[in-house]
Amino acid sequence: MSQLTTRPNAARRSLPDLLRWLDELRRRGQVHRDDRQRCWHVLGHPEAGAVLADHRSFSSDLRGLLPRQEDMPEYDLREGSFQEDVELFQRGNFVRLDPPEHHRLRGLASRAFTPRTVAGLAPRIAEVTTELLDATGGRTRLELIDDLAYPLPVIVIAELLGLPAADRPMFRRWADALFDREVADPDQPLTELAAASTRAAVPVLREMNAYLLDRIRACRAHPGDDLTGRLVQVEVDGQRLADEEIVGFVGLLLLAGHITTTATLGNAVLALDEHPGAAAELRAEPELLPATIEEVLRLRTPFPRLVRRAVADTRVGDEVIPAGAVVTVWLTAANRDERVFAEPDRFDPRRAPNPHIAFGQGIHFCLGAPLARLEARTVLGILLGRYPDIAVAADVPVKHRDPWAMVSVNSLPLDVRPR
Repeated sequence: MSQLTTRPNAARRSLPDLLRWLDELRRRGQVHRDDRQRCWHVLGHPEAGAVLADHRSFSSDLRGLLPRQEDMPEYDLREGSFQEDVELFQRGNFVRLDPPEHHRLRGLASRAFTPRTVAGLAPRIAEVTTELLDATGGRTRLELIDDLAYPLPVIVIAELLGLPAADRPMFRRWADALFDREVADPDQPLTELAAASTRAAVPVLREMNAYLLDRIRACRAHPGDDLTGRLVQVEVDGQRLADEEIVGFVGLLLLAGHITTTATLGNAVLALDEHPGAAAELRAEPELLPATIEEVLRLRTPFPRLVRRAVADTRVGDEVIPAGAVVTVWLTAANRDERVFAEPDRFDPRRAPNPHIAFGQGIHFCLGAPLARLEARTVLGILLGRYPDIAVAADVPVKHRDPWAMVSVNSLPLDVRPR
């Protein structure tokens, strides 16, 4: 049984706490069974890549981890069972589907995120960034998340989906409820964590489902020239997608289409503040910006772990993971594997190669990765050009999310000096 000692109080958990905890895990092996969490941990980079790339042996369908209705008595059946709320969102959520359903839905989404389409968004991203910064009125104190890092990607993805950007306070409330949660005990069995997450998520999913279903039905009556409008009209094998199937599809793109960019922008500013030499180097050589963002993604991977379920007995590294086992793939640990990354804890914007897996691997590689990278490059380039000095404020605390759930900040006050 795991004998880990680093079990910090949720109120004071930090990224260093998570890294120490993962170091203790790694001492037991890059792949090992944890009787306390009742899962297998995969921490090494090649081992993590092997699991994520093998969708036939490791399924993304985790419905078996969800609690049953009788375990959720707090939900009024007159409003619908929690299974109905979760399953409605799951129908189009291709992140949690295996082939062939995954290929069918992801193929549709890929049409909206072609390299040409994403590249064509660059002027709009720059325009919105400039508008948001102009709206601060030349203040020397910015709140990065509220002023820029949250609204920018939400405006962009909402426009793509044909959703009102004015609804972004509601979108943020949904994202915060789903991603800004504390993992009560990182050594708790994953089935118990899944139950707790479901309890927190169901009210949000119920509201999201109702909102999106209304928007989709309105769009079917009067389709526009946006992604949702195209989804209600597209035919796959001679059949159109059902409205209920589009709900999870649009909801996934709405959430995933902004949360990673918001996290990456905050993480990048924090990293540059902690490494002023790297910041000065980047100002002198702007062409380092893409590599700097990749290093930020490696060292501050937004989503620390992914979960899979073994379909068959499968060898990973030196271990055989049995069929039916729950597998936790720690991206944060894999991206600091010293067998792959020299001096893995050092922030090195010139690191090459940098084969991090912050966006996953295999058929579930993050569809929005090119958009997130473009938004991060564009926004950081404008920030560095507009403000010769950017520093994390010393008199107001930075508000971090629980890194066991997501490596990100909710609030990042900055002192800036405009040109």
